Amino acid sequence: MPDVILYSLVAVVALLAGGAGGFWLARSVINTEAKSKLSDAERTLADANRQAETLQKEALVEARDAAHRLRTEVDKELTERRNEIKSSENRLSQREANLDKRVDALDAREHQLSSLGGQLDRRSRDLEAMEAKTQEVLETVARMNLEEARTELLNRVKSDVVKQEAKILREIEEHTRSEADKKSREIVSLAIQRVAAEHTVEQTVSSVSIPSDDVKGRIIGREGRNIRSFEQITGINLIIDDTPEVVVLSSFDPVRREIGRLTLENLIADGRIHPARIEETFKKATEYVNQQVKEAGDQVAFDAGVHDLHPELLRTLGRLKYRTSYGQNVLRHSLEVAHLAGVMASELGLDPAAAKRAGLLHDLGKAVDHEVEGSHALIGADLARRFGEAPGIIHAIEAHHDDVQQTTIVAVLVQAADAISAARPGARRESLESYIKRLEKLESIANAYNGVEKTYAMQAGREVRVMVEPNTISDDQAVVLAHDIAKQIEEEMEYPGQIKVLVIRESRAEDYAK
Repeated sequence: MPDVILYSLVAVVALLAGGAGGFWLARSVINTEAKSKLSDAERTLADANRQAETLQKEALVEARDAAHRLRTEVDKELTERRNEIKSSENRLSQREANLDKRVDALDAREHQLSSLGGQLDRRSRDLEAMEAKTQEVLETVARMNLEEARTELLNRVKSDVVKQEAKILREIEEHTRSEADKKSREIVSLAIQRVAAEHTVEQTVSSVSIPSDDVKGRIIGREGRNIRSFEQITGINLIIDDTPEVVVLSSFDPVRREIGRLTLENLIADGRIHPARIEETFKKATEYVNQQVKEAGDQVAFDAGVHDLHPELLRTLGRLKYRTSYGQNVLRHSLEVAHLAGVMASELGLDPAAAKRAGLLHDLGKAVDHEVEGSHALIGADLARRFGEAPGIIHAIEAHHDDVQQTTIVAVLVQAADAISAARPGARRESLESYIKRLEKLESIANAYNGVEKTYAMQAGREVRVMVEPNTISDDQAVVLAHDIAKQIEEEMEYPGQIKVLVIRESRAEDYAK
């Protein structure tokens, strides 16, 4: 046991001695390395200091060079600025000298103008005195004062103006006729030739033939029972008079009148006339006429090439089959206007479809004008508007009789086509009373002008010949008078086609050889 402890102590001592020796050895190695690294660091620091000094010297040299260059540039720029300022000062000095010279010249001119103004004032006063004296001399020589001379001058100027106006008016008319008439006549004649519709004036028959006068009693019935039932059911007045074998129907509604005519003819053909049979026959006639109206509307739209019309518009168009205007069938007239407007639109390079549609519908209001108050043009426009027609079509309908101002070419074409269709020879007939009134109106318009001696309406109102007093109306004034009369006729009258105004001024000189 003591040996073990001894050995342990020896081992511990040896271990401690080895650790101390190793520590000393390690410390020596560390110190040697530290000294080596310190010497390397000192050498590196010395090199860095030397490089820094070198860079500093180089930077200082470059800064000095840059400062020298900058100073040189600044000196050069300052020199240039000084030169510019000096030259500007020289120019300003020169301008001031020139301005001084101009001011002196202006002062001299102002003084000269002042002296001239005084001279002009004196001369003006002298001229006024001379003018007054001259006016007195002229008045003495001419034996008229200033107002009379002015009136005489104005009259001469007025006469010259009238002559010039007549000359200008004549030149304008000649130019317009030479340029416009040729083209318009070509278009209208082409349209009329291509739409050479047959014109058979259709009489609105309101009478029914009966086989014998005995049938009149059967139509009247016992104590007037049949005739009262007929009028109550059909809404038509039945006139039975002494005219042999004829019964007259009277109604403002053409469709209702046609239904009544068919009803009466069927009753006479059947022979059985009593209230129940009248009602039954009336229903059948109504269905038949309504079917005819529908077919007529469809057919005329097909013939005109107008599609997509509202069914109500087609039915209203079909009613025009039984409507006449001055003896002209309105449905045929509408179809003809559609064709004429379409042809003229094509010749002018416009859309013929719109012109045809407006022409076909332009007299739509005549189908219901006996039911609604107002112009048939405005009534037709309201119907077209109600059933979705385009604004351009509606405007053409309401403007074809100048109820509103025309604003589109289609409206003008429809009005022209309407006038062409109505003005055809044999297209319409006119009552004697309205015919006489139109002629009297033409003559009264012309007779209202000063200097008119006599007026004659010629060629059924297509020409007005105006005889004027030669001492009152000159040749130039006659041209102006014809223009004024034609303008007033256009504004105050309605007529188909055109009216020629011819002013005749005749001077005769008579003498006798003895």
